[in-house]
Amino acid sequence: MSRHDAALFVGIAAVWGTAFVATKAALDSFPPVTLAALRFSLAALALFVVVFAARKSWVPNGRGDWLPILTGGAFNIGLHHALLFAGQQYVSAALAATLLGLVPVATPAFARLTRHDDSLSVTGAVGILVGFLSVVLMAQLDPNDLSASVGAGLVLASAVAWVFGAVLTREDDATLSPVSLQAWTLLVGAALLALATFALPGESLGPLVLASATPEALGWLAYLALIPGAAGFFAYFRLLDRIGPIQVGLLEYAIPPFAALFGFVVLQETLDGTTIAGFLGVFVAFLLVKSDSIAAALDRRRDRAGSADSRSD
Repeated sequence: MSRHDAALFVGIAAVWGTAFVATKAALDSFPPVTLAALRFSLAALALFVVVFAARKSWVPNGRGDWLPILTGGAFNIGLHHALLFAGQQYVSAALAATLLGLVPVATPAFARLTRHDDSLSVTGAVGILVGFLSVVLMAQLDPNDLSASVGAGLVLASAVAWVFGAVLTREDDATLSPVSLQAWTLLVGAALLALATFALPGESLGPLVLASATPEALGWLAYLALIPGAAGFFAYFRLLDRIGPIQVGLLEYAIPPFAALFGFVVLQETLDGTTIAGFLGVFVAFLLVKSDSIAAALDRRRDRAGSADSRSD
């Protein structure tokens, strides 16, 4: 992973960590699927403004464009967020983020069933296992709390939807520019979420929804749409195309610390010793998963240092 990709990785993790807290706050005024539909409608609008301002080609052309638009829109935007937002009604922002640690575990397994170009070393597999166990440690599920269990189940189902989208979404044959492709992806997801609001009880996209929302909730909605939404998903799909679904799936191990810290500051959610221990486990998991890359980078540094010493002699 290059420095640019690494910086993008950390930036996405930080921004999406805040999104869990923003969602939890906005759910005080909006039903979950309605919130998701509004968020991605505004995010799609923002990206289309960029597309037209930059005079980019915007009409999808054939399977190469439509396949990533439809798979990303249906799974990563639509189904994932409908399930995730519904689950977040019952669990904390930090717990929702930690439960998505299923993504890096499930992604390699599903990728191997559908592709032949994704691989993972034994050390990397151990790292993923350590990371997942750390996520379980942070989750601290209570089997006696039925609502929390339902919420956790919905979040875990959203993780499965995300994995399907990440593995099936390929932009190799796309003709549209990246920003146009992501604008359409968000629009497809928003349209599917909007249709779902007509079928699900308690959901509505009527004018009273916005009129009855608090100013704070409207502010969180705007933040969710523009920063984690339009900017965050544009960056995510760029990174997915550059480093593949297995490595980008590791975002789910980097997001929980940001979600927990932001939740502690904004919503006064607890940040206890178990959570901190889980964070340390996540850090160890990253070192294991990226051990080959770290070793290669150290070798290159030693080679450069040796070459510099030889020239100085």
